[in-house]
Amino acid sequence: MTHSLFERPPVGAVGDAIPHESADLHVTGYALYTDDLGVRLQNLLHAWPLQAPHAHARILSMDTAPALEVPGVVRVLTKADVPGVNDSGVKHDEPLFPDEVCFYGQAVCWVLADSADAARQGADAVKVEYEPLPAVLTVQDAIAAGSFQGAQPVLRRGDVSVGFAEAKHIYEGEFEFGGQEHFYLETNASLAHIDESGQVFIQSSTQHPTETQEIVAHILGLTSSQVTVQCLRMGGGFGGKEMQPHGFAAIAALGATLTGRPVRMRLNRTQDLTMTGKRHPFHSKWKVGFDDNGRLVALQATLSSDGGWSLDLSEPVLARALCHIDNAYYIPHVEVHGRICKTNKTSQTAFRGFGGPQGMLVIEDILGRCAPLLGLEAHELRQRNFYASGEATPYGQPVRHAERLQTVWSALLDSSDFAARNAEIQKFNAAHPHTKRGLAITPVKFGVSFNFTAYNQAGALVHVYKDGSVLINHGGTEMGQGLHTKMIQVAATALGVPLRSIRLAPTRTDKVPNTSATAASSGADLNGGAIKNACDQIKERLAAVAAGSLGVHPNDVKFENGRVYPLGHPDQGMDFAQLVHDAYHLRTQLWAAGFYRTPGLHWDREKVQGEPFKYFSYGAAVAEVEVDGFTGAYRQLRTDLLHDVGDSLSPLIDIGQVEGGYVQGAGWMTLEELHWDTSDGPNRGRLATQSASTYKLPSFSEMPEVFNVALLEQATESGVVYGSKAVGEPPLMLAISVREALRQAAAAFGPSKRAQELRLPATPEAVFWALDSARQAAGDAVAADD
Repeated sequence: MTHSLFERPPVGAVGDAIPHESADLHVTGYALYTDDLGVRLQNLLHAWPLQAPHAHARILSMDTAPALEVPGVVRVLTKADVPGVNDSGVKHDEPLFPDEVCFYGQAVCWVLADSADAARQGADAVKVEYEPLPAVLTVQDAIAAGSFQGAQPVLRRGDVSVGFAEAKHIYEGEFEFGGQEHFYLETNASLAHIDESGQVFIQSSTQHPTETQEIVAHILGLTSSQVTVQCLRMGGGFGGKEMQPHGFAAIAALGATLTGRPVRMRLNRTQDLTMTGKRHPFHSKWKVGFDDNGRLVALQATLSSDGGWSLDLSEPVLARALCHIDNAYYIPHVEVHGRICKTNKTSQTAFRGFGGPQGMLVIEDILGRCAPLLGLEAHELRQRNFYASGEATPYGQPVRHAERLQTVWSALLDSSDFAARNAEIQKFNAAHPHTKRGLAITPVKFGVSFNFTAYNQAGALVHVYKDGSVLINHGGTEMGQGLHTKMIQVAATALGVPLRSIRLAPTRTDKVPNTSATAASSGADLNGGAIKNACDQIKERLAAVAAGSLGVHPNDVKFENGRVYPLGHPDQGMDFAQLVHDAYHLRTQLWAAGFYRTPGLHWDREKVQGEPFKYFSYGAAVAEVEVDGFTGAYRQLRTDLLHDVGDSLSPLIDIGQVEGGYVQGAGWMTLEELHWDTSDGPNRGRLATQSASTYKLPSFSEMPEVFNVALLEQATESGVVYGSKAVGEPPLMLAISVREALRQAAAAFGPSKRAQELRLPATPEAVFWALDSARQAAGDAVAADD
């Protein structure tokens, strides 16, 4: 039997709009998370960190004896307790117990006690002597000091000097924008115990169980086979639990190993905010050239990311930013330099989009800024520069299905009634001196796959039991995004059985080994491919059994709705359960290990060239805003989104992902602002926005008053499981539209043909200063006329 990865049977569970597999459990409170599991274990210990009060300091001495006098305290974990390697990172630059503090709030030791309160009091009792050292806190300070880490890649195509010589219009500028806190509902949590067989068993809220397993093993001086990590589910991840949970799991595992008692580690919200990484802030400096028709000719830029104190995932994040600085636009001559600043802040890490949003923001800011100078409307300038069929990215990857950009764009202009609304807004703005509206449309072209080729693989384990029921296990983790729901649909479709026949087991390293992180929007592509592969193996064996009893060739056996029958004769078949029963008695293997690796990928990290992505996801967004000229306060009046997810595996899940991605992106664009204390006072380097009261998240009041979301139809993607496309990260960049709409509204307070700058995040204060500069320009223009 031949099995095409992307072709769908006419009847099957994929494509059905079904609720999230744990929705009932979520809304009733029955869904269990890592920290809920500790009550089942006797003699549970609680771990609490002692956080350093300096951004940069040498530890001169540490006296843990006073902590042991606190009632309930059992042990204090320090560097001396580590039996293996004292490092919780993958670049050997993240000591679990540091000799030198590298950011304000870094844990220098951990206290284990019978209660969390006793552990906290014990941590307060530890005496540490520090020698404060100079701290680098901003990207500008790092650039001035030459404080960089990691590789400094350069993306090149053509010759920018030739491009600028040909260009009729050349502009230069700078653009700096901040990071973003993941603010997942569930903070980092781990629970470890030594089981009856001597294995270290860890429940962890982690997007990357295999890497958690590997790092715990090398810290404990064990092999990976001696450590098992399970992730039941996460209350959100967004990339923040790809690398950061490993050290926390190691603390729990080390405590359990040394005391023989189970250890619980759960950060409270302030600890999570002050100890874990964020989205990378970026500084960009650019020079761009256009021809007389507004076509991009050359782009020269330097992107400097704020990596924090260690490398973490900063190198691949920067690489993805370089690979997305083109967004949807063909640029003949490109030279972009990337570098990672080393600062005394939390180690910045993966965050939904993984550098892609930062790269795309730079080109979108350039186009939004330059359009008035070129005498063009911003949407017209964007459309003129779209990729056409046959063109390739600056790193050498052909842009397949480039025509979808135009398809999505045209369909959205039409469905959003863009032209008529644009004309109405011109009239509204002319009639209202103190209130202005803005309307913007922006595109998305996002490459899907890990840009580290080896990660593009996945495994699965599928069991069919004698009664016809099915248990599936795969290497992906569930963080609320609906991956498990989609995998149940894939298995049901591949085996031709109803959804109720499928049960899914939690993600565990002893069931599916050597898995990649659930990240890079690739969870469904990779794990779906592996599950389908396992199901196809089983189905092939079952078809051979069925063929014998039905008297047909195995290729003519049909599996559908829990029935197995000869092609064209549904009345002559048998139940799936009956076939499984018969197959067992014929000694047929009823389980399979599935595997999938993404074909056709290659990437030269040094040259920044290759084809790192399986395909591109396309989308576009139209946003309309209204701005108050006295305060800069604004409303999102209406947002229209159209997004390409191929043939959706699960439309209800995908619509939710598009909506959620947009809202999270809009939070970063307009509200969410991280502040560190950059003074020379005693709190230098302290994160000032360390709670929900000081860090503003989007809520219902920030939602668009009218919110229209649609998925592109007839969008099959060949070579991907059941013709679907990734949906996790790409929609976040749709939110660039709301920032560009705010720019349009601010600019409307001033004269035309003027570049309007707008700080990011575009908070009401930022919008006020932007529109104030526009008003001043209008006043200057009037004065000049007089």
